[in-house]
Amino acid sequence: MARSLVSLDRIEVGRLKGIGARRSDVLAKVGLKTVYDLISYYPRRYVDRTNQRKIAEIAVGEEAMLLGRVTRIATRRLKGGRVIVNAIFVDSTGIVDLVFFNQPYRERQLQGADDVALFGKVENYRGRLQMTNPLVDLIGDRTGRIVPIYPQSASSGLLTRDVARFLAEALERIGEMEDPVPDQVVSRLGLLDRWSAYQKIHMPEQPKDSFSARSRLAFDELLRIQLLLVSEKVKREATAKGFSHDVAPFQIGNGTLASDLIEALPFALTPSQRQVLSEIASDMSSPIPMHRLLQGDVGSGKTIVALVSMLFSVQGGHQSALLAPTTVLAEQHFQSISAQIEDLLTASASDRSWSLFGDDRKLKVELLTGSTPLALRRRILLELAGGEIDILIGTHALLGEGVAFSSLGLVVVDEQHRFGVEQRSLIKERERSNSGLEPDVLVMTATPIPRSAAMTVFGDLDISVVNELPPGRTRIETFWLRGESGAEQAWSEVKAEVARGGQAYVVCPLVDESERLEAASAVAKYEELSAGSLEGLRLGLVHGQMKPTEKASVMDRFRDAELDVLVATTVIEVGVDVPNAATIVILDADRFGIAQLHQLRGRVGRGSRASKCLLVSNSDDDSNSGERLKAMVESTDGFYLAERDLAIRGAGELMGTRQRGRTDLKLASLATDKELVESARRVAIELVGDDYKLTEYPMLVEELLHLVGEDEIANLFRG
Repeated sequence: MARSLVSLDRIEVGRLKGIGARRSDVLAKVGLKTVYDLISYYPRRYVDRTNQRKIAEIAVGEEAMLLGRVTRIATRRLKGGRVIVNAIFVDSTGIVDLVFFNQPYRERQLQGADDVALFGKVENYRGRLQMTNPLVDLIGDRTGRIVPIYPQSASSGLLTRDVARFLAEALERIGEMEDPVPDQVVSRLGLLDRWSAYQKIHMPEQPKDSFSARSRLAFDELLRIQLLLVSEKVKREATAKGFSHDVAPFQIGNGTLASDLIEALPFALTPSQRQVLSEIASDMSSPIPMHRLLQGDVGSGKTIVALVSMLFSVQGGHQSALLAPTTVLAEQHFQSISAQIEDLLTASASDRSWSLFGDDRKLKVELLTGSTPLALRRRILLELAGGEIDILIGTHALLGEGVAFSSLGLVVVDEQHRFGVEQRSLIKERERSNSGLEPDVLVMTATPIPRSAAMTVFGDLDISVVNELPPGRTRIETFWLRGESGAEQAWSEVKAEVARGGQAYVVCPLVDESERLEAASAVAKYEELSAGSLEGLRLGLVHGQMKPTEKASVMDRFRDAELDVLVATTVIEVGVDVPNAATIVILDADRFGIAQLHQLRGRVGRGSRASKCLLVSNSDDDSNSGERLKAMVESTDGFYLAERDLAIRGAGELMGTRQRGRTDLKLASLATDKELVESARRVAIELVGDDYKLTEYPMLVEELLHLVGEDEIANLFRG
């Protein structure tokens, strides 16, 4: 009888031959509780026994894989608790000394070990060949040409030879496996059937077997996620009810609020902005609630797109909300949006026709944050519920109790990665319970997301991209400075910028001194620079622990050019727009990710001044942090940087709130498996069609519900 993955997940590993209660406990420590867990415990690499090297063939300085046995081993304990394990490794042609520093478990692991695989660099030490801290695998007496090497656990005593023995027993007992993916799909994509894939990934006969097996099993991982995303999208479109907004963005003079704003702008929208607005307008005119992700590089003009979208809602008699992650960003949005719409008037509250000139009330925008005074908050909430406020901008305060809209037609979430899934969905769910209609949702990010990741993580959203920068944006030169001389060069550049009439930022990763982290503190750096390298300049300090009023005061002074240099933490990462600031110094730049560095760099280059970003760090070139900094120097293209970031650090855990789970991508990589992601997406769309319940594919549904789990499914789709 053919087995399904679900049925295998119901069989405990202890039922396999050779696995008793003690071995079951050992396997459970690494998460292997069922036969499904075991067959999904994939090799981390392979030893090709047809391509192994002999000791007599290797040269000093060469990295090599050797097969042999350990004949002698001893442990020495030194002062300070340090441990050195020495061993002698032999094959039929020679001897290599092995040295392990601070790995005391090696003596127990290697005592009398035959059939050992080593990988490391061969050195010459006192005339003898030596390997220091090589990779070690006990592969047992397996005679296959390609030997899989599994993750091993020193603490549990689980060795690769044990895993291989258990897997051989499991695969023999399974005998045959169901494949829920239709045969025509498997054939069209040139994939192995599922049973062959599991056999070949654990018992490959030649190197290409493991590659073809990995492709099929990685496709299955991606397909499960895409089926969930596509099903949710189809379900929402079939069942959710939203507003049909009156949109006419580009018919200048047609009397709508959005078109009047566009006509009044002092600049022309880029073709990319106009295309995205057309996509949003099409969504908002439909009664199916919009769920759209708006991507755009730093400075690409997403905010004006969001404002026009909010006016689509307002001009039909509904309200809009803009949710920002920080008070600084919320205040920035409030100031810029208030200025842009100050001349827009409504002719009457009854027919909601709009024009630039009129005698009735102006369009009303309010700001609600955690620091809003109580009396003002009460007034805002009263007017909001009465429909007198057209656009409400705020922070997490918008999610608080008592915040009730009269008719919320659109929610814009800025910098969506700063909000948890529960927070992002709260307003939408609350409004649906009030009126029965879901508001449209537009989530924005200035952190570009690689297509493969966006298609996977945000696969239930429609995606728009603003991929052009408005005319006049200044190119930013980026430099990586090292050591004390590099820091002094940075301060010289800051003084030169101020002398030219410009302003500068200095960004530090911490607010207070920490003995645990060797990172600059904004407070200490402000005092140090004021009395030292930047003495005589007008310095300001801003960080997240300041009171909102103090922070706003400093920001206003910097914006009004009353300060030359702003020393800050990442509180300025988004939402700070000072065109006269043209130099930014980022201290301990290795402590930031690429996305954050790119956001910080986007604080300059916002005016006509030639701009510079100075990254101060002592990272090594070949470290992960060094790779990030080199990427920053190479390019200012956020989408290129997003791809580099994905390649350097991986995609992370897709379900968001869980630390680990069966939906983690064990084999698939969003960085390297882009074609598989595309294929999985196309197949998911094909299989779901108009039937979000997948009634024609019960085995797939059973697999999704069991292996992913209803809670995880809900988490993936929430918001």
